[in-house]
Formats: sequence, C-alpha cells, structure tokens
Amino acid sequence: MADPTTLSVSDLNRQARLMLERGFGDCWVEGEVSGLAKPASGHCYFSLKDDRAQVRCALFRTRARFAAPFANGDHIRLRGRVSIFEPRGDYQLIVEAVQPAGQGALLAAFERLKHQLSAEGVFVNARPLPYPPERLALITSATGAAVRDVLAVLATRWPLIDVTLLPVPVQGREAVPAIIRAIAVANREERFDALLITRGGGSLEVLWAFNDEHLARAIFHSRLPVMSAVGHEVDVTLTDFAADVRAPTPSAAAEQLVPDRRELMRRLNDAQQRLARAERLRLDQEIQRLDYLRARLRHPGERLARQRQHLEQLEARLQRAMQQHLSQARQRHQMARQHLMRFDPAQQISESRQRLEQASRRLHLTMPRRLQTERNRLNALMRELNAVSPLAVLGRGYAILENGQGAIIKRAEDTQPGERLSARLAEGKLTVEVKRRFKR
Repeated sequence: MADPTTLSVSDLNRQARLMLERGFGDCWVEGEVSGLAKPASGHCYFSLKDDRAQVRCALFRTRARFAAPFANGDHIRLRGRVSIFEPRGDYQLIVEAVQPAGQGALLAAFERLKHQLSAEGVFVNARPLPYPPERLALITSATGAAVRDVLAVLATRWPLIDVTLLPVPVQGREAVPAIIRAIAVANREERFDALLITRGGGSLEVLWAFNDEHLARAIFHSRLPVMSAVGHEVDVTLTDFAADVRAPTPSAAAEQLVPDRRELMRRLNDAQQRLARAERLRLDQEIQRLDYLRARLRHPGERLARQRQHLEQLEARLQRAMQQHLSQARQRHQMARQHLMRFDPAQQISESRQRLEQASRRLHLTMPRRLQTERNRLNALMRELNAVSPLAVLGRGYAILENGQGAIIKRAEDTQPGERLSARLAEGKLTVEVKRRFKR
C-alpha cells in the first residue's frame, strides 16, 4: 500500500485557510467583545464570545476607520470572512463591518431581499457609464453633505459637466417613492445620459430606504445607466447591487464619473512637449540630410568658375612678379642716374673754373677719351639692365614653363611624361605636353 501524502505544516495551514474562505464566504456573527487590543499600527484585535465559545477577530486599519466604536463587554454584530492566520495556525474572523447588536431583524430582511432580487436577476446590470457624462442627473438630498461633496469634486475635476439636481428625501417613508419618481423623471428627459444616486453614511436603519425592493427594481429598469454611492465604504445596500456601477462614497463617485482636468492638462502638455521635441528632431535630421545632399551636388559652372579663378590668380601672380622685376630695374636705373648726376660737368666746371683755365689744354686732350669711356660705361649698364629684363629674356627665344598648379618648372625632374605644361613666350602662351625627360 502506498504511503499517504505528507504535508508540511505551512501547506496544511494554507489548504485549511483556502477551504475555510471558500466554504464560508462573508457571514454575520453576533457576540460580546473581549480582549480588545489597539496597537500603534491602527489595527484592532479582539475576541467575540458567547456563553459557550469564542473566536479571534482582526479588524484592519482600512476598515476600522469606518466601524462603529466598541469596547470590551459590548454586544456587537460584525460581518467578516472566516480565515486562518497561517504562521500560528490560529482560526480567526477577518472583520469587514461592525454594528451594534439589535439589528438582527433588519439584517435578516436585507439578506432575504438580497437573495430574492438576485434570483430575479435584478443585480445583473453592468452597463458602462459614459466617461465623462455630459449631462448628469444627481438624485440626493438638497441639504445633505453628499450633494456638496459631489458638486465640489465635479467642479474641481471637470467643470464642463452639466449637473441637474433632482432633490429627494434620503430617509423616512417619503424617501423611496420620491427617489423612484426622480428616476422616472430623469428617464423621460432626453437630455440626461447618466444617473447618480447618493447620500452620506449612517446606521442600517438610516440607510434602510436604499434597501427597498421597489427602488432596486426601478434602478434595474432604468433606461439610463445608474451609479450608486450610498453611505461609507463599508456600507452595502440593495441599491448598490442593482446599480450598474457602485462607488464607496459620494466623493469617490464624483472621482469615478469624470477625469481630473489637471491630470489631463499635464498629460496634454507632456504630449505637446514630446511632439515638439520629435518635430524639432525630425526637422534637424531633414536639414542635416539636405545639407549633406547639397554638399554632394556640384554644378559644372562652379568647377569652371573655380578653375577660372585659379587661372586669374596665376596670371595676377605673374604680373606681380614682372612688375616687381621692372620696379627693381627702374630703381637700379634711377640709382645709376642719380649717381651720374652727382658728377654733372657744369658743377665740376663751376667749382673748378680756375683749375679749368689752368688745365684747359690738358682737359681738351683728355675729354674726348673720358666721354667715350662714359658712353661705353652707360651702354654697358643699359645692356646689363636689358639682360636682366624678363621680356628681354623671352624676346631671345626663351619661355617660362608652369605646371597645372602654377609652379614654375626649373628642372626636368619636376615633370612627368604625359603632363601638360603652360609655356609663356614673349608674345602669347602655348600648352605643351612632356614626351620624354633628359638628364644632362
């Protein structure tokens, strides 16, 4: 025979907890409070007992804020679900709502109507409400805190909504027929697109009008979708089950009905900023792409213009070089001329008149020879000036060779076979091609 499956303690407690929670669900329990403890966490721990047994209870902080106050020795009724605290294996009741005892008849009636209406299908409504509604019919008391809370939240979050208050009493014998009539009026009006039925919190007796079966059926048959927000978060009424949507409080109902315009504006601003950044990035990318394509595209006229400009620069450089040579030659000629002027015969004669008279005979003999010597010297200087003139050199059959970059060719090694050169002559220019190079 195979060995039975062995469970760990934690597995056993977990399975036991699941079985209890699935088997019982929510239930109402009545008894006396004992061993009440309220630690700094805000949770409440106590035991609920009668004359024969007791059960541990845990009321957590989120529910304790809305629970009716109680102390040790109080007789209370509470709604909760059965569970197990797994680390210690303690059987306990997780409390959802607390009420003073004595409401047994009302609770029994509530449960009976709940099961009856659920069997009839009154609680199957789940139509979505328009978001946000444009024209809302608000059914509540005109003097209660609920209407102020709802209108204040709607005005803050979404001022565009059109709210029409259909004032009704929310407790007492006149409440149910008044609320049913308001629902009928809202459904006959073509201008509404949603209903909100709401009131503030209170005891079970105070909220009993919203547990009426006729009101639940009126909500079920409403043409308009209905949101119910009756009491506090822990309060549950048949109106909540019959409505299409339930909100825990009146303020929460207003928050569920409309968006927060400030949040929408923030999201819209964020979207606008992201769109602007994306547009700038796309524009920068396209501009960069256009610049790249423009840089690659060159018109033939631009190349010709650059070559023409380069040729003009070379011609200007050549003219400057020739002018510089001519200027230097003129300067030397001027210096020679000034040198000759310092030896002017008139000055020499004026200064040496006495000596001239004494040496006139000798002067007549030597002057022709001296003049001839000076003429020869002047001719030599003229020939020297003519020899250094570039035009004279070109006139003797020489040429100035330049490569494609405008550099002057001085050696055969500076050329390549097949290279085209520019030759400047005394008159005009030639384009020549190098066939071969020869060394001396």
